[in-house]
Amino acid sequence: MHDSGLWFERKFDFSFSTDIFPNLCVRLRGTPARLEEMLRDRPRDVLILRRGEKWSIQEHAGHLLDLESLWSARVDDFVEGKSELSAADLQNRKTHEANHNARDIQYFLGEFREARTSFVEKLDALEPALFSRTLLHPRLKQPLRLVDHLYFVAEHDDHHLAKIWAGSNS
Repeated sequence: MHDSGLWFERKFDFSFSTDIFPNLCVRLRGTPARLEEMLRDRPRDVLILRRGEKWSIQEHAGHLLDLESLWSARVDDFVEGKSELSAADLQNRKTHEANHNARDIQYFLGEFREARTSFVEKLDALEPALFSRTLLHPRLKQPLRLVDHLYFVAEHDDHHLAKIWAGSNS
């Protein structure tokens, strides 16, 4: 269990222009640096501390890495012109079963930077017409443009970075 309820209850407004695509790419590209900045020199006991059923700081970092394959698969869904985006595991089994607290934080920082770099490089290679292509989001039950998906990813990053920030400063 973690505080995913707040994320799952969130409503999104996707009424913005596709022109914000470069801004979203900058946000997405910057997430590894923000994560590294927050976690650099944090004592291991702080990183792996769980408060009740809520994820530790390190589990939040691991969760960000866990979802990179989904975000990338969804970009592929747009490129391939599928009718619906790949579904997420709404139970977050991958994160719950991974035992992220057993690893060193440097593993997550390196692997996340590598995965996210690959993700934004994939975006850099796309044709601009793809940014406005729409596919159905399986949980939200609404059509999303590729640019909306990227906003969703950036907001998800920030949601977990905020949880990490709160855990680092409590």
